[in-house]
Amino acid sequence: MLDTRSAPYGVFILRVALGLMWISHALMKYVVFTVAGFAGYLDSLGMPGALAGPVILAELIGGVLIVAGLYARHVALVMIPVMVGAMSAHLGNGWLFSVPGGGWEYPAFLIATSFALWLLGDGAFALRSRPLLFARAANA
Repeated sequence: MLDTRSAPYGVFILRVALGLMWISHALMKYVVFTVAGFAGYLDSLGMPGALAGPVILAELIGGVLIVAGLYARHVALVMIPVMVGAMSAHLGNGWLFSVPGGGWEYPAFLIATSFALWLLGDGAFALRSRPLLFARAANA
């Protein structure tokens, strides 16, 4: 059973944690690997290296929007394909992200929590949110 009094605050904690993880994922690519290094990594996987900058920006901007609660549930849903691409690069490395080359545990967790936020909504202290389209139709 969902406690409707505390659930919005739980969702707020989930939203901020998820947004910060997206931001840290972007900053890792920018600061540690560099844009050129990440582009080279994408090239080595057979993916277009030109996607490096847009991926980093999507993760950074998406993370900021999620933390702020600016249509966070919708942004979280849009971020899932970005992480599906990342997860596909790590599938052959095994489960744990600590293995050489990184496993798929971390990308899978970001996908699952992004989907959960989409299902739950923006939570408390969101700057701007909208209900799901089918929820509006059901209440009409």
